[in-house]
Amino acid sequence: MIVRDKPGLLELMFAIRGSVLPRILPRILFATGFAALVVWIDGALLRLPHTNAAPFAVFGLALSLFLGFRNNAAYDRWWEGRRLWGGLVADMRSLGREVEMYLPDPEARQRALRLALAFLHLHRLHLRRMPDDGSAGRWAADSAAFAEAHHPPCAALNTLNRHLAEAAPDGFARRALAERLASMSLAQAGCERIATTPLPFVYSLLVFRTTYLYCLLIPFALLEGAGWMAPLFSAIIAYVFFGLAEVTEELAHPFGETVNGLPLDAMCRTVERSLAPHLGEEVPEARVPVGFYLS
Repeated sequence: MIVRDKPGLLELMFAIRGSVLPRILPRILFATGFAALVVWIDGALLRLPHTNAAPFAVFGLALSLFLGFRNNAAYDRWWEGRRLWGGLVADMRSLGREVEMYLPDPEARQRALRLALAFLHLHRLHLRRMPDDGSAGRWAADSAAFAEAHHPPCAALNTLNRHLAEAAPDGFARRALAERLASMSLAQAGCERIATTPLPFVYSLLVFRTTYLYCLLIPFALLEGAGWMAPLFSAIIAYVFFGLAEVTEELAHPFGETVNGLPLDAMCRTVERSLAPHLGEEVPEARVPVGFYLS
């Protein structure tokens, strides 16, 4: 996720970090080159049809409305993912206080919190479809067994559930801790729902197909009024529409490692910092943005 103050005018014009420009630049150059080719053919070889701009205005309005609808749908996924991870952070902090309240054995409390942290890291890795990077192993001695499981986060949560059932001294404590695990499991399922259910493919197909059609046809509407300025206007139009399409594609996958994805590493570190006092460990340093990017 990009974390920075509002940029000044020069930074606003030339900022690349966090922009989708590097990914859409080949498409912009293609649209610009095609527009230049159309203008050259019209002026030097063969007079091409000079279409009226009115149909393109209607076409562009319809396309922008559809892009706006898709952008809203993608942002809803991004924001829901952030809310679910915020709930996980709150549940982990509450679990740290509850195990101190309900578990009399210090070793049992330590193991419960380490298993919870292992679950959180394995959940992060599972959402990002990454192999175990060792971050979970720091917190749980049997993380290797979790890595070999069919669903590592659930394996860690199941182990935590069994441990709490054995360590809790009475039924009231078991019920309170079980409700906390149920809340964590509900947030986990919500994140997996977002990660495994993309926006309907027909949305992406229609958006990209119509965007290409619009950007390739617009030079014919600009021939009469813009002349050799048509490639410049085509480049601006391509930047707007291809950029919006790419932004929605990025926001629709909130758990990815893109620069505008959710900072799952930083949120896991926030939980580590919150639980370190309960574990009797030194509080680790908070993650800070590097080049305005917080992972």
